Amino acid sequence: MKKHLGSDTIKSSDITAVSRRRFLVTAGGFGFVITAGAFAPKFLLDKNKKEDEETPSLTAWVQLDKEGKITIYNPAAEMGQGSMTALAAIIAEEMDADWSRVRVEYAPVIPAIYGMQWNGKPGGPMITAGSRTTRGYYKNLRQAGAQARYILLHNAAEKWGVPVAELKTEPSVVIHTTSGKKMTYGEIAGFIKIPETLPVIDDKDLKSPEHFRLIGKVMPRVDIPEKINGKAKFGIDIQLPGMVYGVISRSPVHGSKPELLNEKEVRESDGVIDIVRLDHGMGIVAKTFEQALKGKKTMQIKWSEGAKAEGYHSEKSFAAYHELVRTSGQQGKTVLETGDASSSLSAAPKIYDREYYTDYLCHAQMEPLNAVVSVAADGNSAEAWAGTQAPDADRAAIARVLNIDETKVNFNNCYMGGGFGRRSVDFSMEAAVLAKQVKQPLKLIWTREDDIQYGSFRPISLQRIQAGVDAKGNILAWRHDIAGPDERLQTGGVRMAYYNIPNQQVKLHVTDHGVRTIYWRSVGHGPNKFAQETFIDEIANDLKLDPYQYRRGMMKDLPRHLTILDKAATMSGWGTPLAAGRARGLAFSDYGGSYTAGVVEISLNKETGQIRVHKVWAAVDAGVIVQPNSAIAQMEGGIIMGISSSLLESITFKNGKVQQSNYHDYPILRMADAPESIDIHLIPSSAPPTSLGEVSLPLMGGAIANAFLKLTGKPLRHLPFTTGKVLDVLAG
Repeated sequence: MKKHLGSDTIKSSDITAVSRRRFLVTAGGFGFVITAGAFAPKFLLDKNKKEDEETPSLTAWVQLDKEGKITIYNPAAEMGQGSMTALAAIIAEEMDADWSRVRVEYAPVIPAIYGMQWNGKPGGPMITAGSRTTRGYYKNLRQAGAQARYILLHNAAEKWGVPVAELKTEPSVVIHTTSGKKMTYGEIAGFIKIPETLPVIDDKDLKSPEHFRLIGKVMPRVDIPEKINGKAKFGIDIQLPGMVYGVISRSPVHGSKPELLNEKEVRESDGVIDIVRLDHGMGIVAKTFEQALKGKKTMQIKWSEGAKAEGYHSEKSFAAYHELVRTSGQQGKTVLETGDASSSLSAAPKIYDREYYTDYLCHAQMEPLNAVVSVAADGNSAEAWAGTQAPDADRAAIARVLNIDETKVNFNNCYMGGGFGRRSVDFSMEAAVLAKQVKQPLKLIWTREDDIQYGSFRPISLQRIQAGVDAKGNILAWRHDIAGPDERLQTGGVRMAYYNIPNQQVKLHVTDHGVRTIYWRSVGHGPNKFAQETFIDEIANDLKLDPYQYRRGMMKDLPRHLTILDKAATMSGWGTPLAAGRARGLAFSDYGGSYTAGVVEISLNKETGQIRVHKVWAAVDAGVIVQPNSAIAQMEGGIIMGISSSLLESITFKNGKVQQSNYHDYPILRMADAPESIDIHLIPSSAPPTSLGEVSLPLMGGAIANAFLKLTGKPLRHLPFTTGKVLDVLAG
């Protein structure tokens, strides 16, 4: 990725060989040289360093020219969640930049500099996932902005011959408080000097929230204008001179290998340039995308036998999971244990025991997976374009395929039309394989059918929960057994620290069906919160207790959580009469340090089995909200996706093959079926930001099931609540 710093151009691959002067003095402007932790690089602190000595692992977060234009580099993927605006606003806030003078560009793919805070240290991966972006960069970027402001103040003070303490800043202006003199940031750029020593910015030196001009304020997103006028470049928009197109016929049963039976016929197809064999499929390269698709259809492929997924039936898995969680005794991996759940359960006056089920889910992002790779004629370098959630991982994968150093891959991160955990690595790697063979710039595109039938899915699972309850209805013991594939994806959200349940145990029983699984929005929180919240309402219903008040009792010593719960209940008018045929349901959830409560209002067509969600109310505490509009949009998006996955979405396997292929048989919620209203309340907070992108989705399964229980007296325990399942429950 090339970045323009004044009149110079710096490639990300050149970043380890840039002189101090080239970084700091560029066409009369300058770059703030700041590490990911916002401390002064060593070469700035060492008086004995030579002017032109190379400076390893350094880049600029901010560039400023004499016209006062400010460029801020964004390290995160922009897939509609607004991170490009939020992260830049954090730097601009502490820098006291005039937002109208700011432009935002993607940062070069250099994890050591642009990686987020990871395991307590800066310089982690450049990954946009797990709702980590704002909370992962917040502190470091505030420090970076404050460091930049210090440099400006220092230079203005020296120019005027006054103490720094007599200066203040307003947006892009330094002001001498005694004389009233003013100097713009652009003017300072004309004579800027970097001081020999720079202070470490302490937390107490950062702005107090009451002085924020940008953080917490409603402001337009920087990516929206280009997306409206068509100038925005998504990965699929990239066009290169001489570019060819690749598609792949992938194994219908994961793990089976291909044998092409009619290679001569395929090679003679119109426009076909080459055929590329992969372990999991056959690639075809043609002059146009249409020719590539046509050539793909002519392929006669014999697939090998013996793959682990062969013969797998997903719907039959639940019977095996049922036996697993009921006959395994003390087997399984303990992932959470507080108190003595087993003894407390045995001694409880009343025991509840239920099972809940969730199907595989596909990401179904709107923009098909795609990547463009161009390999140099000598094979020793390459350039790539893709919309990805992990550009550093994609770049590394391309480098492995080409057997070159990562710094030889110039990776351009693009906008992406949805990700949700799916968009990274495999499609970029495939594009590199095809481009390497044909030695031409190549665009690989997955069709919708490719993405669904050879997808990576949120895994299937069975949740068995047992609860021991005393005579007053207090839950004394909680035992939760989870069965399903992929340990990484099953245990998110199992801890319920917001409910006073003294004895808890969670065990995981892992199976492997040979199915591709991967992170999906909210990961394990979706299935687990659905099971937990539905189970709590079933207990409350049996005890003839109001589910809202029942939860209040379990949260009585936690004022933060009670505030959220009470706000959602108040917003929805909990307990007030509803029209005939309507019911409300409540659920509580957490994710990444954020907490939320939500209420839905539903109706049911008993003839068709269709559930309709009419209204949703949710309150959320996610710490400091950097961009309120984006925060609300994130909550709304999670709610819509939660409703869609709760009512419609399901991937099933028969004989190891995915049975769905496109939106006609993998439906997602349409606009006509969206709620009439979604009301979001952001709880004010001065705590550091926590996660927002995935906290609301897990509410929906439990809230809808709980409203259905209130409406019909019957429980829903198998996600999604398709019309067929609903009719079966009503009949049963």
